[in-house]
Amino acid sequence: MVVGLLAILKAGGAYLPLDPAYPRARLRQVLDDAAPRVLLADAAGRSALGDDALRDLTVVDLAATPEWAKLPASDPDPRALGLTSRHLAYVIYTSGSTGTPKGVMVEHRGVVRLVAENDFVEISPQDVFLNASSPTFDATTFEVWGALANGASVVLYPERYLSTATLARIIQDQGITIAWMTARLFDVYVGEGRSTSGLQQLLVGGEEVSASSIRACQKRHPTLRISNGYGPTENTTFSLCYPVPAGFDGQQRVPLGRPIRNSVVYLLDDHGGLVPFGAVGELCIGG
Repeated sequence: MVVGLLAILKAGGAYLPLDPAYPRARLRQVLDDAAPRVLLADAAGRSALGDDALRDLTVVDLAATPEWAKLPASDPDPRALGLTSRHLAYVIYTSGSTGTPKGVMVEHRGVVRLVAENDFVEISPQDVFLNASSPTFDATTFEVWGALANGASVVLYPERYLSTATLARIIQDQGITIAWMTARLFDVYVGEGRSTSGLQQLLVGGEEVSASSIRACQKRHPTLRISNGYGPTENTTFSLCYPVPAGFDGQQRVPLGRPIRNSVVYLLDDHGGLVPFGAVGELCIGG
């Protein structure tokens, strides 16, 4: 998967991740809407889509010897391809507020803004990321490109279904230093007493984060840096982050935090004007 993503981007294309565990009707709906030209798939992927969906696509069999095996191993020159940071990097489909899948188009500059020289996470080439998210979930953007764009390593979760026991074992055995968990997975992981020993930075989010879970995790591992990461898919994974201070009392709701670098956030009223301090407003994000 990771090699495929790199190949697509280096060739100047944009990728559309499809999860073979999804219902065939949902996959077909996404294919019909996005109309991709080329499909990279193994046998499981082709089986999930069905023969009808493959008729209008150029299918690249990942198990076969590829045509590009004879090409030079050097990187293509993005300037020769005419690529800029405004070109499309990927399309990810969300459920949409109506329940109909909605394609979110993300440019290269959005990904760079997330993973390069940012202020919500410290990344070095010695770090090891965990990729436990489906590629159809935009947390993968942080997990994969956060690692590779900074010279770090990424470990792919090896099983089809997520298990907290397997998660804990991988964190220990593979020396994971940076990980992301959804708020509900974090609740279960902490509630079962699973270890975060060895982890240096943990981002949680996706929905409201439990203050009591954070407090319990901090009591067990006081040196672990925990951050609440918030942002819709349209804003490339994270827009605001709240680094939870040591000794968080757990009596208050966990804030969304402040905008990460190269993002701006305004609280606006119904007329698009700034609301006064302490007033309720609509969260509007740019950058």
